[in-house]
Amino acid sequence: MNAHILLIDEDPAQRRLLKTGIEAQGHLVHTAENDHEGLDIFRKHRGEINVILVDLSDPVRAGAGFLNALGDLHSVAPVIVQTAEGATQFAIEAMRAGAFEFLVKPISAERLLGAIESALKYGRYGSEGRPVRRSRAGAVGFNDIVAASAAMARAVDLGRRASQSTIPVMLEGEAGVGKEMLARAIHGASERSGRAFVSFNCATIPHGMMEAQLFGPEGATHSTLGERNAGKFAEADGGTLFIEEVSELPLHLQARLLDVVQSGEIQSPAGRKPRKINVRLILATNKDLIEEVKSGRFREDLYYRLNVFPITIPALRRRREDIPHLVRAFVERFSAEQRLVKPLTIDAATLAMLTGFDWPGNVRQLENAVFRAVVLSDGTVLTEASFPQIAAQVSEARDSGLTVALQRGQIEERLGASTAAPVAVAGEDAHVRKIEPTASATPVSNQFGNIIVSTDEAGNVRKLADVEEELIRFALKFYRGQMSQVARKLGIGRSTLYRKLKDYGIDPDDPQKHAA
Repeated sequence: MNAHILLIDEDPAQRRLLKTGIEAQGHLVHTAENDHEGLDIFRKHRGEINVILVDLSDPVRAGAGFLNALGDLHSVAPVIVQTAEGATQFAIEAMRAGAFEFLVKPISAERLLGAIESALKYGRYGSEGRPVRRSRAGAVGFNDIVAASAAMARAVDLGRRASQSTIPVMLEGEAGVGKEMLARAIHGASERSGRAFVSFNCATIPHGMMEAQLFGPEGATHSTLGERNAGKFAEADGGTLFIEEVSELPLHLQARLLDVVQSGEIQSPAGRKPRKINVRLILATNKDLIEEVKSGRFREDLYYRLNVFPITIPALRRRREDIPHLVRAFVERFSAEQRLVKPLTIDAATLAMLTGFDWPGNVRQLENAVFRAVVLSDGTVLTEASFPQIAAQVSEARDSGLTVALQRGQIEERLGASTAAPVAVAGEDAHVRKIEPTASATPVSNQFGNIIVSTDEAGNVRKLADVEEELIRFALKFYRGQMSQVARKLGIGRSTLYRKLKDYGIDPDDPQKHAA
């Protein structure tokens, strides 16, 4: 489709580069170097512009008149916002005003053109009556995976490469990020796509039943039990076996799994002839397997046999660009499943709220929240009231932010005008908020308990390790030793947190030692 694209970017080199890339796809690009010029072009070509692409990376520009005009523009043409890494709050504000999508720089040509195509499809079909992709009896392809973000696009690209081989694949990531969906896509794109895809979750099967379910019961043969009762390996023969949470496999079964991987055979009891199997393994874990190996809970030899092609799937809070696409897809799908006459829509403020939420349960939690909202909806538009639990948590976080702001003002008042060293206050949301230095070069003591000082008594910048240790101690005290909460708020994995505790000699079970 030949479309008219309005490109607003103050960087002339970037404008030329984007214009060339977009026009190579057959589209016509109108360029503007500022908001005022862009709005003039839009009014001049009103009715012709199909997509608006605007750069909001500069904080000075982010609150400019363009956002004020966005509310009127997005109803005519989808708006794609570009923003710098670490400045996604501006993009979320733009979404609240009605932007269709945002992209975090650096942006590849493939991602940008994909966003434009999505916006063009949205513009053609509008928010109602768009074709809804129906379920295909569990079949999943890479095109079914939302990957608007660079992080998720990398994971999908690695999955495509993995599908062309038969080596074991290790999918790493938090619970609910979509490891099984990527595993199914890898299977679906492989030469084994016509054969079985079998799942086995080590975290949900009692240890006493694992061996029989995975390898087949003792004394049983394939001929006496049948394919589905001879164990998951036999069931997956010729296809793919997806073993979830492989770190939960007991050590004695890890040894047996290693034997199967090395020999390609399942050893039968009572001296019977081993059974040859042809199974492609895809494994998943939400733990740091290296740490599991160091702790003796996972065999090192098995780790190196299985961790041949690792793919890390990022948490949803690390790929917020995907959230608007996921929300729209879930709304459409559940509207169709509920047999609604027309798909529900979602207002801009609600989409922005969902995009700004951290989603500790990742895509699974988001999917469940949208499902609940669609099922309980009594109107045609989903609003913030359709997501009461999420709205309550967002409201609580905003209140916490206000508390932090008040606390910061009190600290500044108590420190007085002589404060020079930049300090940070950790609030209920555990985001570090910087207090800018003033005139003097006198360092500030840590007398208020939640101030992290950036300089030492000599006025030199402190070592990063010292500041990190102090922040970890504060987080442990702040969250009363709740390790999952501490790790999540610090943005690190639990295994990494435990390693740092060991490095710094911090006892997590003794809250009296948390104070630096």
